[in-house]
Amino acid sequence: MSNLKEIRSRITSISSTMKITSAMKMVSAAKLKKAQDRMSNIQPYAEALKTTIQNLLPNVNHSEIKLTKQFTEKQKILIVAITSNRGLCGGFNANILKKSKELKNQDIEVWSIGKKSADLFSRNQYRVIKKENDILDNPSRLLSQKISQEIIDEFLIGKWSKVILVYNKFKNAATQIVESTPILPITINNIDDVPDKTAQDYIFEPDKTSIINRLIPNQIHTQLFEAILNSIAAEHGARMTAMHKATDNANDLKQNLTLAYNRQRQAAITNEILEIVAGAEALNS
Repeated sequence: MSNLKEIRSRITSISSTMKITSAMKMVSAAKLKKAQDRMSNIQPYAEALKTTIQNLLPNVNHSEIKLTKQFTEKQKILIVAITSNRGLCGGFNANILKKSKELKNQDIEVWSIGKKSADLFSRNQYRVIKKENDILDNPSRLLSQKISQEIIDEFLIGKWSKVILVYNKFKNAATQIVESTPILPITINNIDDVPDKTAQDYIFEPDKTSIINRLIPNQIHTQLFEAILNSIAAEHGARMTAMHKATDNANDLKQNLTLAYNRQRQAAITNEILEIVAGAEALNS
C-alpha cells in the first residue's frame, strides 16, 4: 500500500489535471457555439443549391454534363478524410479510419484534411497524397474552394473513378455521425422522385446545360466547405464531452484517494496513541 506522502502527491497531481481538463472543456464549449453559427449560416444555401441542381438535372442531356460520368476505366478511389489537428477528443479521429476501412480490397488514395488524418492513414499503409491542415484553424471558403477545385481538375483528367468524402457530421454536443458521402461523379436522382419545378415555361439564359455545368462545381465546393464546418463543430463537441468525462473520472479518483489517505492517516494516529498508552502502562508497572 502506498504511504501517505505518495498518496498526497497523487492527489495534488490529479487536482492539477482536473483544472486542465475543466479549462479545456470550457474552451471547447465557447468554440462550439462559434462553429455552430458558421455551420448554420451555410446550410440554407447548400440545401437550396442541391435542390436546384437535382431539379434541373433530369431535364438536361446527361452526356453534356461533365461531372456525372467517370473519366477512367481504373477503379481507383480518392478518400477525402477530414479529422482534427489535435487529439483529446475521444474516438473522433479513429472513427474516420474505421469508416474508411469499410472500402476493402480497393485501390485507394487519401487526401488528408487534419494532422491526425495523415498520421492515422499513414500508419495503416494508405497512400496519403495531400495534407491540408491550416484550413481547420482558420476555415475559409476560398481555401476550401481551392482544395475542391484541385480535386475536380484531377478527377476530370481520369486520376480517380470516384471521390468519397468521410467526415464527422455534427448532431449535438454529445453525438457525432460518421458520414461517407460520394461527391464525384455527381449522382442523378430518379426523375420520378424529383418534383418537376421546371415543367412550366421558363426561359433559361444561358441554356440549362451551361447553367448545370457552372452549378455542379459550385455544389462540390459548398459540400466540402460544409463538411469541414461540420467536422470542426463535431470536434469541439467531442472534445467538450471527452473533457467532461475526464474531469468526472479525475474527481472520482481524487475522492477515492482522499478516502484512502484519511484512512491511513487515522490508522497511523491510532497506532501512535496505542504506542503511547502501552509505554505509559509499562512505566506504571
